[in-house]
Amino acid sequence: MSKARLFLGTLATLCVIFSVTPIRHPNEVFASSAPAAGFVRSATPMLEPRSSHTATLLLDGRVLIAGGMRRNQDFYRSAELYDPAIGKFTPTGSMAIARVGHIAVRLHDGKVLVAGGWIGHACTDSAELYDPVTGKFSVIGKMTVARGHASATLLPDGDVLITGGAEHDTPGGIASAEIFRPADSKFTALAPMHVGRISQTSTLLPDGRVLLAGGRGDGAGVTASAEIYDPATGKFSLTGNMITPRYKHSAGMLLDGRVLIAGGSDDRDWHGALASAEIYDPRTGKFTVAASLNDSRFKLPSAAVQLASGDVLIAGGSKSVEVYDPVANKFLLAAGQLDEPRHFMTETQLPNGSVLLAGGYPDNDQTTAATWLYQPQP
Repeated sequence: MSKARLFLGTLATLCVIFSVTPIRHPNEVFASSAPAAGFVRSATPMLEPRSSHTATLLLDGRVLIAGGMRRNQDFYRSAELYDPAIGKFTPTGSMAIARVGHIAVRLHDGKVLVAGGWIGHACTDSAELYDPVTGKFSVIGKMTVARGHASATLLPDGDVLITGGAEHDTPGGIASAEIFRPADSKFTALAPMHVGRISQTSTLLPDGRVLLAGGRGDGAGVTASAEIYDPATGKFSLTGNMITPRYKHSAGMLLDGRVLIAGGSDDRDWHGALASAEIYDPRTGKFTVAASLNDSRFKLPSAAVQLASGDVLIAGGSKSVEVYDPVANKFLLAAGQLDEPRHFMTETQLPNGSVLLAGGYPDNDQTTAATWLYQPQP
């Protein structure tokens, strides 16, 4: 036998002897191969099963979970805090009213604005501030109109843009918009959007403007229209239409300033869930086709998480979790899955780069307290 052949045989034997089986978390579920899209594992459940709740990252790294519903017409006043340092949920102060489909925005001072949502078959204009120092909610001035499933975006100057939503238990959205100013805790009406919208996405662009995309209008059905809010003028202007009409979709910022729009549904709602995706370029004001998701999905977190790598995480509406790679223009499946296709769950990036996925309901109205942690590929 030649020396070369003897060396290769010895090397192969050593590789077998010293191969190591990786240590895995007992709750982690892995695919047969390790993709470059990270993995999902079960985490500690919330104190209450919730869907259509809000999840807001606080300045100290904890996450405020507020409101939502156990089932139809069974809404929560309660709130809880997730502490990633210990991986557990603890109760905190309750809101003044039970609400679902509301907005929640962390302000520059660390407090959280909670406003609107459904309180039964109608929506509310009520608003509250959560103070993480005291752990309490306090009632503040009311919005200019009642809204459920509106969108809210923190502007660079610290004000909050609030747009659209529904006033009543109807499928169509309204065109009205307003600004919340933390300096005096007051809401001020703006000139309306060009199109009524509910379950649209609202994305802060690098230049401080805001992209509003899709949604469902009042009597006009699901729209492909998009518009831009300019805080310098306080007005909305139409921009290019999306390729596909959609609502209950997700939008995520890419590192180059473009916006990924993914999933959602058309007018058929449950029967019209979409796998398509597209990208908005603010330099041209146009949408272009992107690669499709692996699974059609809707009732998504409206703001998709941009990971440290620049990839964008899409979760909810399916058991699978996907990551969009803008360089390859491809959606990759993460290892592991949710227990059910969870609708109206939340997606919150934690300080260590992992993402907390919480709650939601499957193809019925029975919500879950289950949570998962998405861990990016190192």
